[in-house]
Amino acid sequence: MLASMLIAGIFSAVAGMSLGREALKGITQPDTRPTNNLANRKGDAPRKNELTVLQEDQIITKVKARMGGKITEPAPKAFAAKSAEPQSKLPISVKNEGVFLEVKSVQSQGDSLVLQMSLKNETAEPIKFLYSFLEIKDDQGRILSASTEGLPSELPPDNELYSGTVRIPITSIDKAQNLSLALSDYPDQQVQLKLPNIPVSR
Repeated sequence: MLASMLIAGIFSAVAGMSLGREALKGITQPDTRPTNNLANRKGDAPRKNELTVLQEDQIITKVKARMGGKITEPAPKAFAAKSAEPQSKLPISVKNEGVFLEVKSVQSQGDSLVLQMSLKNETAEPIKFLYSFLEIKDDQGRILSASTEGLPSELPPDNELYSGTVRIPITSIDKAQNLSLALSDYPDQQVQLKLPNIPVSR
């Protein structure tokens, strides 16, 4: 009986080892050696978060090229300063249908802003004006009240300059930097004289 039990035990041990080998067949221990990992990945593209080792000759070539000025860093984009629109300089003039209008100067006089103006008729017919229709606006588009002095209501066809002034209350101008002027003949309105960007002097 003892011999039978011994033989049965040996048989069971051998059978268990055989079953264990079959179950573990194809399973190997992970190889964590760095040399083997690098050898297995030879030729593959570097993976994310892996350290790429450059060759010494590549490093020397890049350094020499940079020192020699062959490699330049991209220059930062220059932001051009926004330039202000140039302001018109006096005198300024306009000509339409043979009639010439010029603003020679703009000055503050007491409680008024005074525009020195000239008119000239280069046509063969007299031109009539009604200065109550003279329109002056500030750079906000507001119409300003104005009065004229010395400008002829009928401009003779003699090709001569006729001067006069336009007075605007200084309080109505506020902070305006430029004015615009529009004048047409009366009653036909064939002549359209328009002057934008008249600089304001204070």
